[in-house]
Amino acid sequence: MRIKLLGTGTSTGVPELGCACEVCTSADVRDKRLRSSALVEDGDTHILIDCGPDFRMQMLNEPFHKIDAVLLTHKHYDHVAGLDDLRPFCRQGGILVYADEDTEEQVRNFFPYCFCENKYPGVPNLELRNVSVGEVFKVGSVEVLPLRVYHGRIPIVGYRFGSLAYITDMSRMPVSELEKLQGVEVLVINALRYSKPHMSHQTVLDALRVVDFVRPRATYFTHMMHHMGLHAKISKCLPDGVFLGYDGLMIDV
Repeated sequence: MRIKLLGTGTSTGVPELGCACEVCTSADVRDKRLRSSALVEDGDTHILIDCGPDFRMQMLNEPFHKIDAVLLTHKHYDHVAGLDDLRPFCRQGGILVYADEDTEEQVRNFFPYCFCENKYPGVPNLELRNVSVGEVFKVGSVEVLPLRVYHGRIPIVGYRFGSLAYITDMSRMPVSELEKLQGVEVLVINALRYSKPHMSHQTVLDALRVVDFVRPRATYFTHMMHHMGLHAKISKCLPDGVFLGYDGLMIDV
């Protein structure tokens, strides 16, 4: 199994429009961050995690192949707005989209033409499937365990795939759910910026406390804003086995 980080930026992306800070003007490609998304691959199974407004751009440089399922973490625009761009991937059949009830309702509101009785030719062929926290389901060869995490006060979903876990937009996680991460070898988790607290997102310091509890072999941060700082500089401040993710990074599990 492997996971490719298609985007590692926050909701505004990096560079942020109108900003001339050292990160937004950096020439280092690792400081260019599209909205957060990832692609999990296991043999012939391909699973997309979140499908934001940068999805089309993210996939232009990827080999074209089927997408077996899309797993949505929550309903916010930067995680669901690209679902219409799944059209080319639907030409040989529908795509399952897994989401909790709140996110499913939002998707239906964003894209009503995908779920009406008389669909316009060419619209994405999407089939919504409800996920329940703690109930394992299978996509192709991959077993998926949905996890409950909180984005401020909003309950959202993280996912575990065997020894891999992917969590984004989290501010906190119940201990009962943290315990479900035991045995994870590769953890992809959000860290908005280094230390200044945020009401609905973890900082690096917050995320490192999760790392200390789970003790994965390797941790990669995602959903980072320009206030994180330069990739080259912040990477030197992180403990062994903890890394800043970047767009296009491929991680073997």
